[in-house]
Amino acid sequence: MLFVVAIPLVFSFYTSLTPYRLTRPETIETFIGFRNYVRLWEDAAFWAAFWRTILFLVIALNVEFLLGLGIALLINKITWGQRTLRTIMMFPMMFSPILVGFQFKFIFNDNIGIVNNALQSMGIIDFAIPWLVDARLAMFSIIFAEVWMSTSVFAILLLAGLFAMPRDPLEAAKVDGCNAWQTFRHITLPFIMPFAFIAMTIRSLDVARAYDIVQVMTDGGPAGRTELLWTLIARVGYENARMGQANAMAYVSTILSIAFTYFFFTKLVAARRYMGGAE
Repeated sequence: MLFVVAIPLVFSFYTSLTPYRLTRPETIETFIGFRNYVRLWEDAAFWAAFWRTILFLVIALNVEFLLGLGIALLINKITWGQRTLRTIMMFPMMFSPILVGFQFKFIFNDNIGIVNNALQSMGIIDFAIPWLVDARLAMFSIIFAEVWMSTSVFAILLLAGLFAMPRDPLEAAKVDGCNAWQTFRHITLPFIMPFAFIAMTIRSLDVARAYDIVQVMTDGGPAGRTELLWTLIARVGYENARMGQANAMAYVSTILSIAFTYFFFTKLVAARRYMGGAE
């Protein structure tokens, strides 16, 4: 842990306090304090990527939660072939993000992509939709790929919550005349929300560090409209050789990840307290 985590963290924080450039190694010895962090306040590209990352994170987490909840509820109702479905459900999360990125880069390709060819074959459109060239469609395509790959994380954890749920409250609600929506809203959903917040905590850390899919599908384009924090950090650090500035951005991104983790942890504690569990 010391050599793999602690020393790199300390070293990267130190370089964020220097004007370190990869092309000029001697700059690592120049201490400039928090000047790199101050410059971020005036960096429009950084703040655009920052807010775009938050938007990406919020949309992806909510869509994954809703789809995962629906899948978990459906599989929980099945009495035959449930194990097979659970295994199939885990397939998307087994693929590496780079492979998923290449897969969806082909699917959303303007000319040879499956989506455009299918829509044209069905007569829905008579022109090629620029999925990865148009700014809004490109972000939609990236979110779609991210959701496809990671919805199973929510589905698996929520399904575990449904399996752990006691039957007595459900039977009591049925005896009292509650309909399916009332039972779900007041019994099932509060019980599985701790599992949902665990999944959101895990996924928020992954989504906040999104790099692979974006890099492969759009490389931050068009014109930086799909640039997220970590693709911007990689561009500044390695393409522009400004490693000190890139590490300052990385630490701001780390603070963002910690903030989301803390938020979901407080929600987890509140959900467990609501259900009468230990804090």
